Amino acid sequence: MDVQDVQVPLPSLDLEFIKEYLVGPGDILHINVPGLIDQGGTDEKTQNARGFRVSSKGRILLPLVGAVDVAGSTVEEIQTLLTEEVRRYIKKPMVTVEIREFKSQPLYLLGNFRQPGLHFMDRPTTLLHGLAMGHGYDDRANLRSARLLRQNRTYPVDIYELLNNNDIRHNIPLLPGDTIFIPNNEEQKVFVFGAVGNPGPLAMVNGQLNLLQAISSASVGGTRATARFSYDPQHIRIIRSLSPTRGQLMVVDLGRMMNGQAMPWPLINGDIIYVPDTPVGNWNDAIAKILPSLQLVSALLQPFVQIEYLKNNY
Repeated sequence: MDVQDVQVPLPSLDLEFIKEYLVGPGDILHINVPGLIDQGGTDEKTQNARGFRVSSKGRILLPLVGAVDVAGSTVEEIQTLLTEEVRRYIKKPMVTVEIREFKSQPLYLLGNFRQPGLHFMDRPTTLLHGLAMGHGYDDRANLRSARLLRQNRTYPVDIYELLNNNDIRHNIPLLPGDTIFIPNNEEQKVFVFGAVGNPGPLAMVNGQLNLLQAISSASVGGTRATARFSYDPQHIRIIRSLSPTRGQLMVVDLGRMMNGQAMPWPLINGDIIYVPDTPVGNWNDAIAKILPSLQLVSALLQPFVQIEYLKNNY
């Protein structure tokens, strides 16, 4: 067996921390200007009525002052802006601004969180803070396969390394609209491609499956059933994810296992098995043959298997 360890760079993420909360559409502001705008009182039944909701255009509408653009500004900046606006009516205005409800920066927590669903960020937020907003994760969470969805792109996030090995490099800043997805570890599967009758994902029963079982199962049925008799058993290729940034490329001799000369090779969740119909010279050739199949199931693959990386490096 030949094993090659591979370190894969993570896709580029915007890692600039936002230092202060920026007001946006949907937020409700509490504004008080004695003698002009009075939102005093703490009656819970009237708090919302006395607040000023930021419109979809990023504006609030104030008595006498009119429409004021506030989206993208901090509370301090809005307070300074309103102070200038009301000087036309009050010589020395005392303006106070607070955010009563945070509704402009959604964070979607999906999958095996203890409290999944829609949450709203009320401060600059990191991955750890996002996990806390979801009250952590349950016992079925597959941390190694977590994903971050941002602006129509999917990125791997290594929650396992962050929490279990205290690797704070993975505590990335989150942006409004981000989605964190933690899949279920009971839905484990491997992928078998190449000279088999029924290529594609294959479920692991109770997380257990070995290489011989996987290839045997994938060779049953399908339009290529006869192909199971013509493949190269000595050079079975396996792409394995160890984390979102680390993996292994392995060449395994299935023939030795079939002849009882070697123990069955155990598979782990996310393994990609390629069964060549003829001897494949190197990993460049193998990746070229596998890529079309990987692109069809890219959304299901483990984070380590980044198609663009494999395409550009093999």
